[in-house]
Amino acid sequence: MNTLQKITLYQFRNYGSSSFSFTQPVTCITGPNGSGKTNLLDAVYYLCYTKSYFSAYQQHSAMAGTDGFRLEGLFQRGDRSEVVCCKWKQGKKEVFVNDVPYERINDHIGHYAAVMIAPDDMELVNDGSGLRRRWLDSIMAQVDREYLEKLVYYQRILMQRNAWLRLQASKPSASYSELEFYDAGLAGSGQYIYDARKAFITSFLPYLSDFYARLSLGREAVQLIYTSDLHERPLQHWLTESLQHDLRLQRTLRGIHKDDCDLLLDGAALKIFGSQGQKKSFLFAMKLAQYAWLAQTLGHKPILLLDDIFEKLDQSRMEALLHIIRTPAFGQVLLTDTHPERIKQAFGAHEPGFIYL
Repeated sequence: MNTLQKITLYQFRNYGSSSFSFTQPVTCITGPNGSGKTNLLDAVYYLCYTKSYFSAYQQHSAMAGTDGFRLEGLFQRGDRSEVVCCKWKQGKKEVFVNDVPYERINDHIGHYAAVMIAPDDMELVNDGSGLRRRWLDSIMAQVDREYLEKLVYYQRILMQRNAWLRLQASKPSASYSELEFYDAGLAGSGQYIYDARKAFITSFLPYLSDFYARLSLGREAVQLIYTSDLHERPLQHWLTESLQHDLRLQRTLRGIHKDDCDLLLDGAALKIFGSQGQKKSFLFAMKLAQYAWLAQTLGHKPILLLDDIFEKLDQSRMEALLHIIRTPAFGQVLLTDTHPERIKQAFGAHEPGFIYL
């Protein structure tokens, strides 16, 4: 099991220079609003994935008025210790393990895993397909290096194809050789991504069904349906058939970048027909299933990060969640709450460790 024993933050968010140790399987980070509870969880996530959970912009993680930040984490991996260091300064990111730098930062992905559950995650249920694709990709990229490489390549070729389509509107070209190159690149990498996503959904669904039943007392049947243009025909066919439409709208309208996952309860769309309680149960089931699937596939348990979630849960769901995360299937858990007494009462004799900010 991989565990984080100590973390040190320099100029990260609201932390000038701070260190924290984690000595218990479950640690509650508590303090008033604005004290940095969420930022501390985000620092742990950053050490695992070299990026923030909450912002796509590196500079947002640097303390105001500074040009960079540094994070260090002491991890225990089985019988050995490793120090992971992430530095970002003036637009340059570096990642080290035991003082040895990665040649490619993406090589770090998969060594450590974390699953975050945060209040804004409800957007995964309520918002558009882009968030669900990114969620799916973030899981797949941890276990399949070729998937990550194919995805990066696909996205680069897609940008180039869209740029070519826009150029045709102002400077039409008689030669379509560039387009043929882009279409071949999208079709080849897109097929690999499609096959991997389809296989993932099949293996993921039993975990999702199990956790939803445990969180909601098994009242409804859950489904996660993968939707893709490639269900019907290969991408090369779509790209050829849709070309005139693509030229008119100056963007690529078919491909795995349009995939989605439909979330269903008893066959009805969760986003439209689900209650707030059902949506919360489904979301938590998705994240717990993500945890279990990663643990099984990677061969080690991720760190579970729970940000201010007990404020949002009713008593029955909170009790069900606490029962789940205290089972041997789960490893290190870090959670935040503004009310330490609530956590002490909820955990009872199994009181977690506390960090007071």
